[in-house]
Amino acid sequence: MHRRAAELLRSLRMEGHPEGGAYREIYRSPTAVQPQDRRHGRSALTVIYFLLADGQQSRWHRVQSDEVWQHLEGAPLELFRIDPAETECQKLLLGPLGGSVEPVRVIPATHWQAARTTGDYTLAACTVGPGFDFADFALLADHPRAAEDVRRRFPDVAPLI
Repeated sequence: MHRRAAELLRSLRMEGHPEGGAYREIYRSPTAVQPQDRRHGRSALTVIYFLLADGQQSRWHRVQSDEVWQHLEGAPLELFRIDPAETECQKLLLGPLGGSVEPVRVIPATHWQAARTTGDYTLAACTVGPGFDFADFALLADHPRAAEDVRRRFPDVAPLI
């Protein structure tokens, strides 16, 4: 692992995330909101640090709330999203502003998403609103029909399952 990535893991006190990479929650709003769907009340907003080192990936997953990714340091991140109908796969570049790279990207609620660094490491912040709850989290690998659809329709990103 790159020296700076290891330093960030230690100094930010990050731990492994089920989708891959490492994270630490840094904010959970004390304000509760009631989503307009069937979910129970959630914190209005949550924020985490998220680190992917070379060779790591954020496996295909989805959350039931909008997620905003902000690049903090390191190499640009390839951020992928698939719409809920599983008909379109889009690759977004998250990193220092320039060309097709932007420092902030949004993954709408219920879209499948995955990510991988383009270099030694990427440190990002992820903001979710209404706030993140593991009850709202699903890995694509746990949904065999959807996973097979992604493998068939988007073979280039199937290794992220």
